[in-house]
Amino acid sequence: MKTSYNWLKKYINITETPERVAEVLTSIGLEVEAMEPTGGMPGNFEGVVVGHVLECTQHPDADRLRVAKVDVGTGEPLQIVCGAPNVATGQKVAVATLGTTLHFSNGEQVKMKRQKLRGVESMGMICAEDELGLGNSHEGIMVLDAAAQVGDTVRNYISMDSGDTVFEIGLTPNHIDAASHFGIARDLVAALEVKAQLPSVDKFAEGAGQGVTVKIDNTTACPRYSGITVKGIKVQPSPDWLQQCLLTIGVRPINNVVDITNFVLHEIGQPLHAFDLSKVDGNQIVVRTCEEGTPFVTLDGIERKLSANDLMICSAVRPMCIAGVFGGLDAGVTETTTDVFIESAYFNPVWVRKTARRHGLNTDASFRYERGADPEITLYALKRAALLIQELAGGTVIGTVQDVYPQPIQVAQISLNYKNMARLIGKEIPASEIQKILQLLDFTITESTADGLTVRVPTYRVDVTRECDVVEEVLRIYGYNNIEISERILTSVNYRTPAKNEQLQNLLSDYLTANGFNEMMSNSLTQSDYYTMTPSFPPENEVKILNPLSSDLNAMRRTLLFGGLEAVSHNINRQYNDLKLYEFGNVYFYTPAKADKGFEAYAEAPRLALFATGDAVLQSWNAKAEATNFFYLKGYVERLMERCGINLYQLNCAEAPKDWFAEGVGYQWNGEPLVVIGSMAKKLRSAFGIKQEVYAAEIAFDVLLKVQAQHKVMFSELPKYPEVRRDLALVVDEKITFDQLRRIAFKAENRLLKQVGLFDVYRGNKLPDGQKQYALSFVLQDLEKTFTDQQIEQIMQQLLNSFAKEVGATLR
Repeated sequence: MKTSYNWLKKYINITETPERVAEVLTSIGLEVEAMEPTGGMPGNFEGVVVGHVLECTQHPDADRLRVAKVDVGTGEPLQIVCGAPNVATGQKVAVATLGTTLHFSNGEQVKMKRQKLRGVESMGMICAEDELGLGNSHEGIMVLDAAAQVGDTVRNYISMDSGDTVFEIGLTPNHIDAASHFGIARDLVAALEVKAQLPSVDKFAEGAGQGVTVKIDNTTACPRYSGITVKGIKVQPSPDWLQQCLLTIGVRPINNVVDITNFVLHEIGQPLHAFDLSKVDGNQIVVRTCEEGTPFVTLDGIERKLSANDLMICSAVRPMCIAGVFGGLDAGVTETTTDVFIESAYFNPVWVRKTARRHGLNTDASFRYERGADPEITLYALKRAALLIQELAGGTVIGTVQDVYPQPIQVAQISLNYKNMARLIGKEIPASEIQKILQLLDFTITESTADGLTVRVPTYRVDVTRECDVVEEVLRIYGYNNIEISERILTSVNYRTPAKNEQLQNLLSDYLTANGFNEMMSNSLTQSDYYTMTPSFPPENEVKILNPLSSDLNAMRRTLLFGGLEAVSHNINRQYNDLKLYEFGNVYFYTPAKADKGFEAYAEAPRLALFATGDAVLQSWNAKAEATNFFYLKGYVERLMERCGINLYQLNCAEAPKDWFAEGVGYQWNGEPLVVIGSMAKKLRSAFGIKQEVYAAEIAFDVLLKVQAQHKVMFSELPKYPEVRRDLALVVDEKITFDQLRRIAFKAENRLLKQVGLFDVYRGNKLPDGQKQYALSFVLQDLEKTFTDQQIEQIMQQLLNSFAKEVGATLR
């Protein structure tokens, strides 16, 4: 939040330098993240000099342009094309020379360069007030005093203020009371022990006649609504002082009425809204909700569909404004407006926050309302705005102030125990010091005893609700640095054996990292729209966020794959195409059937995801680049399983979800999905803007823990007798898989058969249609004796018979 040092001084008498003020603000919890000196023209008029117009003639090809010869003290006069009607021979003017950067009053920056205007070369600019950032006048160029010395900087001949300093304050959520200049001034009062004073509104007077009336249909969403009618105003640009105040803190001036509402907002933190009275049908304001789906066009020109839970400010006929969030396009103040109704209200923070998130809006008003405004300042803000409007736009107050406040909000009272406070802080602060700080912070002490006191909390300190909050308020003013740190630290060190899941996670993380994988972390909040692309994730199992920050973070993730694709896309867009990533994280589900039976329906489960894309082997002088493929990633998954004592081929195969993978395979343990591996579907890759292949695997870490728990490491001596390898070329039906053949082999010979491998697959015209050839290798070993040829032949024949019987395989 931007805060002006000069603006602060309107309410508080301080002599401290901006640097000292920044130090104090940071020490009391309002951290100053940056300071920016301002004043006059940014750049201090560097490159803008006094020029003498020697000659001024009509442009040969433009009626509204003139060509001037200007002496700037460099010897050779500059030729400058100027469009100002008041430029004339003999004048002393402000000239921006080539290379100078001008900072216009509207925030635009323009660098001077040689250019041709309608065919005539121009070597700079003769400046008007707004082009120097000194005001908003563009009626003509600035004419300097005739005594100005040619070539001098114009800084010597222009009256400027002493400058300003803008603080960038990192406002924390619990200090919305400081979201204004006067709010910050209040805290400086306590820290510096000075006085602060709001501008007086004693001159405000109600008028004759009948103004707009107010009716609140929903007092829960709008506990208080105040307003006043002002007629006969003139909408025009704001005076320079008001525009400068707003520009200093980064707010764009619009017109005097709108600028006044913005000024009051940043002055005291109370949002206001001005309605064109001619658009208030029936001369009545009704605060209510509208029917679900009601169309409403906001100030940005976008038509939005209203929710039945959106509080609206309506006329007697139609909605005009989303309460506390954003105004409507048709009811705003324009140049033709002559009568206005000014709103100053207190809205329920929860209602405002939900509406703002629902429509994806974040405005200065919603920022304050959704964190909690001051319900007792609405009338002051209204009177302050009305007086400023009368001063800057004319007009007359019509009727009385409308203030509907059916159930006044009760002021919080909190008891503070001195012993509890000392226990929390770690130091005993004198009771007199505590009372002085609380009074400086506008707390009212209603009861005081030797043990503590009772205070009434200011209505603007909405986050002070407990004893510990009062302690915090005292401590930040007393000074955190004034709490001494003990020279002794008493603690105990407890050794804890890591849990099994932590041990396994660390083991797998070490393995993957050692093999070139990088660990990533993605957000557990994700887009629910992702899952519309994957029907295997039923929408009824989604865990939705009731009050999402945005539509991109409106559901809990049900897989780690989408987070990985986001990371892959992010890296590829930055020219990092060769990636190996892994992530440990939880996924979340909702099971309606459990809810129907009264059981806990929400569940979370740990997952491990792996991603590989780009080149597995990078090109070098002695090797060609090799692209990542399915078997490259599958090899890592196999070795991860081996680290856990699991043979992947002893698991049951399952079909990989086709909406996830173009090609893939899954493995199950006791009917539970354990791992799925594959090449990501093109549809999913396209949704993330990824053109290259991405290979991914997702492991159910909770299932892996159960499998790994059953694995026991047993010692056995090295075999004394050699292995024997034999190969078979089998012709099988196209539908037969290697996994089937492998299981048949181990079923036929479980004791002596150690490994089964596939080293070739052949399909061609030498085989019958619908058939293929698998070349299999078999490793045999007897731990007690050496094989004889007869034994080996017997085992191989037994395998052949089993293949023929089970799947009709023939030896080729």
